[in-house]
Amino acid sequence: MQEKYVPADVEAAAQSHWQAIDAYKINECSEKPKFYCVSMLPYPSGKLHMGHVRNYTINDVMYRHLRMRGYNVLMPMGWDAFGMPAENAAMANGVPPAQWTYENIAYMKKQMNAMGFAIDWSRELATCKPEYYKWNQWFFLKMLEKGLVYLKTGIVNWDPVDQTVLSNEQVIDGRGWRSGVLVEKREIPMYYMRITDYADDLLQDLNKLDWPERVKVMQQNWIGKSFGVTFGFPYTLDGEQKLLYVFTTRADTIMGVTFCVISTEHPLAKRLSEDKPELKTFINECKQGGVTEASIATQEKKGIATGFFVTHPLSGESIEIWIGNYVVMSYGEGAVMGVPAHDERDFAFAHKYNLPIKQVITVPGKEFSIEVWQAWYGDKEATLCINSGKYNGLNYHAAIDTIAADLNSKGLGKKQVMFRLRDWGISRQRYWGTPIPIIHCDACGAVPVPEKDLPVVLPENLVPDGTGNPLATSIEFLNCTCPKCHKPGRRETDTMDTFVDSSWYFSRYTCPDADTMVDARTNYWMPMDQYIGGIEHAILHLLYSRFWTKVMRDMKLVSFGEPAKNLLTQGMVLNETYYREDMSGKKTWFNPSEVNVHFDDKARPISASLSLDGQEIVLGEIEKMAKSKNNGVDPQSLINQYGADTARLFVMFAAPPEQQLKWSESGVDGASRFLRRLWNFGQSNATLLSATDVYIDTTNPTDQSLRRKIHTLLKQANYDYQRAQYNTVVSAAMKMLNAIENDHRTSGAGVMRECYGILLRILYPMVPHITHGLWTALGYDRQSGELLDTTWPEVDTSALIQAEIELILQVNGKVRGSLKIARDASRQSIEQAALGHEMTIKFSKGMTQKKVIIVPGRLVNLVIS
Repeated sequence: MQEKYVPADVEAAAQSHWQAIDAYKINECSEKPKFYCVSMLPYPSGKLHMGHVRNYTINDVMYRHLRMRGYNVLMPMGWDAFGMPAENAAMANGVPPAQWTYENIAYMKKQMNAMGFAIDWSRELATCKPEYYKWNQWFFLKMLEKGLVYLKTGIVNWDPVDQTVLSNEQVIDGRGWRSGVLVEKREIPMYYMRITDYADDLLQDLNKLDWPERVKVMQQNWIGKSFGVTFGFPYTLDGEQKLLYVFTTRADTIMGVTFCVISTEHPLAKRLSEDKPELKTFINECKQGGVTEASIATQEKKGIATGFFVTHPLSGESIEIWIGNYVVMSYGEGAVMGVPAHDERDFAFAHKYNLPIKQVITVPGKEFSIEVWQAWYGDKEATLCINSGKYNGLNYHAAIDTIAADLNSKGLGKKQVMFRLRDWGISRQRYWGTPIPIIHCDACGAVPVPEKDLPVVLPENLVPDGTGNPLATSIEFLNCTCPKCHKPGRRETDTMDTFVDSSWYFSRYTCPDADTMVDARTNYWMPMDQYIGGIEHAILHLLYSRFWTKVMRDMKLVSFGEPAKNLLTQGMVLNETYYREDMSGKKTWFNPSEVNVHFDDKARPISASLSLDGQEIVLGEIEKMAKSKNNGVDPQSLINQYGADTARLFVMFAAPPEQQLKWSESGVDGASRFLRRLWNFGQSNATLLSATDVYIDTTNPTDQSLRRKIHTLLKQANYDYQRAQYNTVVSAAMKMLNAIENDHRTSGAGVMRECYGILLRILYPMVPHITHGLWTALGYDRQSGELLDTTWPEVDTSALIQAEIELILQVNGKVRGSLKIARDASRQSIEQAALGHEMTIKFSKGMTQKKVIIVPGRLVNLVIS
C-alpha cells in the first residue's frame, strides 16, 4: 500500500482492474431483481461539463449501491449525435459534421471513463449511426401505414438570402442569424405525427408515474385539455353559405362578441386579400417574425379590419372580421371571437383599434370599467350573465349549458373537448439528421421506401455552408428509382426532428445487437426504474418519449406504456460570473479561474479584477454554468488536479440531487482533504485493519461505544441512500471517520476492522476508486470478495442498545444535573440514585420530599417543599 494518496495512481489501478474483469457488462440471465437506471444521453458537443458530471455521478452512485444490494443493475450510455450544433461547427471549421461528432464522442467517452462511471459500454449507441436510425425510419413507415404519420403544409422560418429554413433559435430579432435579413414565414409540406390521438392517454397516465409534481403539471399544461363550445358565425361569400368556426371555454360571454379575428393563414383571410391589396400587404408583413406560440404571444398585437361581416349565431348582429398577427392557425380553426369586456388580450386589441366593449357578465358587488382591465372577471364561478337577453341571471354553468343547447338546436355549435397539444411536426430542412424514408416520383407521388431497402443512409462526407440543405445538391443521395413504377425518382431531403432520436434510445440500449427494433430483452429491462435528467427536458423530450412508447405498445412491440417509472430532475450547477462592458453595451465574460476576487472583513466579495491585467471587472450574478457566460469548470482540469473521486464527492455532498449546486473551490478542496484523511488512516493503521483473526469484544465499553456510533450512522445512511439524498450520506460517512479516528487507540482490532469496512462500503458508490484501493490493500477482498459485489452493510440492532442511559435530573422542575443508570434499571433503583445524587442533596436541604416523577428514558423530577 503506497504511503501517500496519489489520486492518479489509485484511480488508474482501479479502472484497469475493472476493465480487466469487464466489471460492468450485464446480461438478463439473472435471478436477481432487475434495476434499470438511465441518464439522459448527452449531445457530443466536445467536452463534458459539470452538469454532465453531476447527472452521471448520481446515476453511478445509484448503480453501485443497488448492485451491492443484490440487484441486477444496468447503466448504459449513448450519444444524441444528430442536430444543428454539428452543422454550425461544420460550417465554422470546414469539416463534415460526422468528423466533428465522432471526434467529440471519443473525447467525451475518455472523460467518462476517467470519472469511473459504471457504464456497460457494450450497449453504447450513437443516434447518427445507420444501425440506430434505421429503426427511426422503419417505425416512421409503420406509423405512416397506420395513419399516425401524415403530410400537410406547415409554417416555417425562411431565410430568403441563404435559401434555407431556420430554427427558432436561428432567428434573432426577426432576422436570419447568418444573413441578417428579415425572415419570412413560408408554408411548405411537412410530415407530422398524430400525438394528439394520444392526448387523453398521455394526460391520464401521468397519475401512474412517480415523477416530480412540477414535471407532471408542466406536461398537463402543455397537453392543455379544455372543455368548451365550438360554434360557427354564418356568412355568405361567392354565393355560398359558410360558417366561421371558433372554440371558446367561455361560451357564457358569447353575447359580448363585438368582433372576430382570424389568422393570416386562414383560408378566409387569403380569399378576402385577393381583392384588397392593403390586406395582402398586412399579411405579408406578418410573415416576418417567429412561428412559435411563445414568439407570437410576446410580439406586438396588430390587426387590420377587412370590411367583411359575419352574423352572430344567437343575436343576429353583424360582426366585423379582422385579420390579426396573434391568432395561430394551429389552434382550433384559426379564428377567435373578440369579447373585449372579459378577455385581457381582446380588451387591449379593442382599445388599440377603438372597437366596442360590451359587458355581459358581472360579479355581484363588483364594478366594471371599460378603461381598465379587471382580472376578477376570470372568477367564473362567481359570475352571472347580464345584457344577454334570455340568458340574464344565469350563472357560469347554467349559461354554458343553455347556450350550447341553443347553438346545437340551430345546427351551429356543440360542446367539445379541445387540447392545446398540437401534432408533432418532425420534418427538418437540415442535413445532419435521420433521412425521411420517402421517394418522390413524378408519376406516383410520395412513395415510402420499402423495408428491405432500409436504412436510407445519410452521406457523412458533406459539409454544409449555410446556403441550404447540402442533400438537395448531392446527386449521389438524391437520385434513385421509384419502388412502384421503377422510373427515376428523387429522395426526400428533409430529415427528422432530433427528438425522434431521443424518444426511444433507452429501449434500444436493452438490445443493441437485435435485428429487429426491440426484442424480448426490452420487456425484461423496461420500463426504466429510474430516469435522470434536467428539468429543461420536462415537456418536449419526456412527452415525445411517452407518446413513442405508447405507439410501440399499441403495435405490440413492447408490453409497457410508459418509458420510466421514476424521474429525478437534478438541479443545475451554478457559478459566479464576471464581465466587462464596452461603450456599446457588449459584455465580455471572464472565467472565474482568470479572476481575483477581493473580500471585506466578513469574507463577502466586494470587487474583482482580471488576473491578466489587474484591472477591475464587474461581479455578475450567480448563474448556471454556461459557455455564453464563460463560468464553467472543466471537469478534466478538476480530475488532473484533484482526481475523479474528489469531483464525485463534492458534487454529491454540496447539495441534494434535486437542488441547485453552487460551485465552491473551498468545497472541492475540503472533499480532497477528507479523502486524504481516509487514505492516511488506512495506511497508518494498515496492520491493525488488516488483521483477520480477530473478534469483536461486545463487553468492552469502548468497542460498544464505537459500534453504537457507527451503526447509528449506518442506519441513517441506509435510509438516505433509499431516498437518494446522497449529500447526507456523505455527511454520515464523514462523521464515521471522525468517530473511528477518535476511538481507534482504545478500540480493539476486530471492531476497528468492522467499522472501517462499513465506512468503505458506505463511501464506495460515491468514491469507488479510493475505496477499491483501500478495500484491496487492507485485505477485505480476501474475506468478503470484490468490493463492487460484496454485500451491503446491515445495521446490527444489538449494537444500537446502550448499556447505560443518561437521565436529566430535575428538582422542582429545574435542571440540576444528570444521572447515569443501567438501561433496565427498576423504578426503585432510579429513585434511590436520584435521591442520593449530590445535586439533589444540595438543593433539598431543609426540605421535605413529596414525590418522584419519572419520565422513562428522559428525566427524573424530585418534587420537594
